Amino acid sequence: MASRKTARVVKLPRGQTTRAKRLARELIDYGKTVVAAEAAALGCLVLEESFATAVEWILGCRGRVVVTGIGKPGFVAQKISATLASTGTPSHYLHPAEAAHGDLGRVAREDLVLALSNSGETEEILRLLPALKKIGARVVALTRDQANPLARGADLVIRIGAIEEACPMGLAPTASTAALLALGDALAMTVLKNRPFDREEYALYHPGGKLGRGFMKVREVMRSGEANPLVRETAPLSGAVAVMTRTPGRPGACTVVDADGKLVGVFTDGDLRRLVEQGKVRFTVPVGKVMSRNPRTVRPEALVADAARVLRQARIDQVPVVDEAGRPLGLLDVQDLLAARVL
Repeated sequence: MASRKTARVVKLPRGQTTRAKRLARELIDYGKTVVAAEAAALGCLVLEESFATAVEWILGCRGRVVVTGIGKPGFVAQKISATLASTGTPSHYLHPAEAAHGDLGRVAREDLVLALSNSGETEEILRLLPALKKIGARVVALTRDQANPLARGADLVIRIGAIEEACPMGLAPTASTAALLALGDALAMTVLKNRPFDREEYALYHPGGKLGRGFMKVREVMRSGEANPLVRETAPLSGAVAVMTRTPGRPGACTVVDADGKLVGVFTDGDLRRLVEQGKVRFTVPVGKVMSRNPRTVRPEALVADAARVLRQARIDQVPVVDEAGRPLGLLDVQDLLAARVL
């Protein structure tokens, strides 16, 4: 039998261990200075009247909010555009270099352009200003000050101020891009706060993510029509079992209704197993005699996340979906929640 090898633990000499710990502290301390520099940059942001004007322009924009920038501010611009689009403001990112080679056709007179540049001297963006003026789209500059070329060519300026970068050489965009990102988020969230936008719309724009799935409505995933197992309370137990068996998807439960079609109970596979264990199975007895009464229910407009909570708390696998009059419209099965990746 082959011997099992164990990993050797190599112990550093005491002096080397001390140096390693000192180096780790130095690295952490410098990392803290970067975080502090960016936090200080955010703390120094002053929102002026131009910020309010920009929000009003976005709210009143009949076209799209086009966000542009290049380099590190370009990545920030893409994130700002994505945030706007996901919260109800039609938006897309425009690469300034590509714009000069035909992508300016993506900009229309009704659009509003947000141009990001800390220095305000970015050639690729400055080259677009005359064309944007001819198109008729208004330009809002997010930049360092009001004196740079971008600011002078824009219709509105939102200043971030003179910001010292966290880079040890003072060159790599760090604190300035943090400030631009925070300013863009402030614009997007202030716009969101002041426009009609509800959970259903948010879910519409996020169908593939966990957040969007959490805002799905029960009616979107419930079993309805032929897949909704219904049986009258006067039907024999054998009929209820037959309905459970032949219903598409085999939900393992059936909803029991009275003569008026209103919910009076449910009968499940678990109920059938308990009858078998107790030796009380009589397939001729009306299902209304052996069903579970007063079951938990949910409405079709309820959030799937709330329905999942009902299933967990009651420790059940199915829950009837009913209307205001108590008539079953469908059945929600735990398997449906798994398929929708809610659980």
